[in-house]
Amino acid sequence: MALEGRVRAMSLEADDLDFGAYIAKLGEHGGIVEERISGAEFRSPSVQLRILPTGELEVLSTHDQLLGGPSGQSYVGCRFPADLAYAGLITAEAEKVGARLAREGVVGRFAIDFVVVRNGRGDWDPYAIEINLRKGGTTHPYLTLEFLTDGRYDPASATFRAPNGGMKFLVATDHLESDLLKGLTHEDLFDVIVREDLHYDYARQSGVVFHMMSALTELGRVGLTGVGDTPGEAEEVYRRAEAILLDDARDALEPCPLPPLASAVKAAA
Repeated sequence: MALEGRVRAMSLEADDLDFGAYIAKLGEHGGIVEERISGAEFRSPSVQLRILPTGELEVLSTHDQLLGGPSGQSYVGCRFPADLAYAGLITAEAEKVGARLAREGVVGRFAIDFVVVRNGRGDWDPYAIEINLRKGGTTHPYLTLEFLTDGRYDPASATFRAPNGGMKFLVATDHLESDLLKGLTHEDLFDVIVREDLHYDYARQSGVVFHMMSALTELGRVGLTGVGDTPGEAEEVYRRAEAILLDDARDALEPCPLPPLASAVKAAA
């Protein structure tokens, strides 16, 4: 009875799925019971790798995932690179998995998701939880940064450096989403970007790059990648763009008074 009570109390990620439908699917297809890892401080980073046709393993990047949804388990964005406090730890574990996949004949990009938690000594303990044999949500923002700066990620130091030696950081999302944004057209978005100086500046190599703009009016959703020279700067340009877009979208939905009719103006005169 206690187990049933906990299952019934679960927050389901899908809005259109109720408990009865969930149990029916579980009975039809079966399921996997997993241990939930928890701690006083909990984060969900990932490592992206690639296996070449020669069997050589490359570490491409590390990210801290931004999670949302009813139970905080849905990917909505990322910060790059992952925190230096544990980037090396998860990279070492990911390389072990990657070496095994290479022996099994896997070729191409893949990612390994981790959970890291603080232990009693204040250090981070890494737990590998999932292998994604595909390009993931972190691939696009990383490639965007790579193309914009011509920089490279160094797995040994867990840092990304541009050709001038400066470090670069990003914060990105595919899900800046609000019903307010449905009030903006693509032209409105471009106007906001120019007016508020949100665009990426090639001279400074910082700013915001937008994507998924076709979903703006219909779904109220847009993607963006904020790039900066420090984690704080990347976060600041990202948050600034988010706040400005939502404020402009809110203003766009405010009713505007109609100008007075010519006849009414003459009568008043």
